[in-house]
Amino acid sequence: MASPEGAGILVSGLATGADQTDTAVYLRTWVGLRAHVLFFVRQGGASVNRDFIGALLQLNAEKGVPQDILLQTLEQAIESAYRRNAEAPENVVVKIDPETGEISVYREYEVVAGDTEVTDPELQKTVSEAIEIEPGVGVGGRVRIPENVTQAQLGRIAAQTAGQVYRQRLREAERDVVYHQYVSREGEILTGVVTRTTESAVVLDMGRGVEAVLSVSEQLPGEHYRIGQHLKVFVLEVRRTTRGPVLVASRTHRGFLRRLMEMEIPEIYNGSVVIRGIAREAGSRSKVAVESRQPGVDAKGAAVGQRGTRIQAIVAELNGEKVDVVLWNEDPSQFVAEALSPAEVIEVRIDEEHRIANVIVPERQLSLAIGREGQNARLAAKLTGWRIDIRSDAGVAAAGAGGARVAPSSTDGTEGAEGANGTEGHEGAEATA
Repeated sequence: MASPEGAGILVSGLATGADQTDTAVYLRTWVGLRAHVLFFVRQGGASVNRDFIGALLQLNAEKGVPQDILLQTLEQAIESAYRRNAEAPENVVVKIDPETGEISVYREYEVVAGDTEVTDPELQKTVSEAIEIEPGVGVGGRVRIPENVTQAQLGRIAAQTAGQVYRQRLREAERDVVYHQYVSREGEILTGVVTRTTESAVVLDMGRGVEAVLSVSEQLPGEHYRIGQHLKVFVLEVRRTTRGPVLVASRTHRGFLRRLMEMEIPEIYNGSVVIRGIAREAGSRSKVAVESRQPGVDAKGAAVGQRGTRIQAIVAELNGEKVDVVLWNEDPSQFVAEALSPAEVIEVRIDEEHRIANVIVPERQLSLAIGREGQNARLAAKLTGWRIDIRSDAGVAAAGAGGARVAPSSTDGTEGAEGANGTEGHEGAEATA
């Protein structure tokens, strides 16, 4: 018998011999054109063929659906179909032998004390009746009586229901496979196509029926998205839904900048240069601390690229967000001085007890060191983990000279900075002129 066309479906067919009619159910493999017999029933009453179990094992191997789940699902489907076809009561139970593939049908009865306790003879039996069926059973137990049904009848019922059941299970299995594929990519950058935009989010098609949601809070300020646009996003989380996995995406997360640098800068990707920390105010400015792990490799130069080509590509992807690359140093005074670049620093005095870095800069560099609205000092504090007190050399020379202070606030570092070990940086930046 020629197997029907199509893939990933279950079909049934009949083959007629000289003196018997055989019922067979075929499972078409998802990939390729091979057909496998699920079970094979002869009208003469022979048991179900072992090919049924073989097909289940193959389905388990190819799709990752556990065999016991497949059997249980098929049992439930046959129960439902048998009740409809035979007008059987609700106490019908179907069992499939995992070794032989033989299908058995039972009536399951609740055991009660005596005749006065029987409210429905179709569902209950007394203890005396139950003991004759299953010695040792007591009140509250259950006994099963085999139904008078042939394997051929069961085969036809199974053939009618198997297709729908297995299609459903295969869809579920495929969704699980896709989910686990994307879960393994949390914390990575993926590219999707914008399919629709709303006031609260942008939705992207990631392929294989998977969507990513980029909420307003995770979008870069000033960015505009158009339908059909290819967009890189950072995968924050993968969530299960009834329609399949949904990705929670971001373009403002520090991890997005980190992954972009790994993509654009080979030395970071191969580990000869490492990122030791990131402080970011998405859409405006970021500072990245890098360190060379290979002698002779200039970490800052590698990150910036010849004539700034590498960092410019990253800035373009970030919609013009400025990215300062600084050298990491285990000496906190040198690291703080580097973190305040592009401002020049004359001296850094470290107060270990109060974890304050007292910085002295030239008078003409004071505003540059603090930055617009304190941004440069704030990012430097996030990156280094130190509170920073900035003074001009002229102010230090003038006894009792004071200055404006940028007090710690929610914008001064509550988000922290991503360090080499993934810990947060200090929460505040303080600049004093």
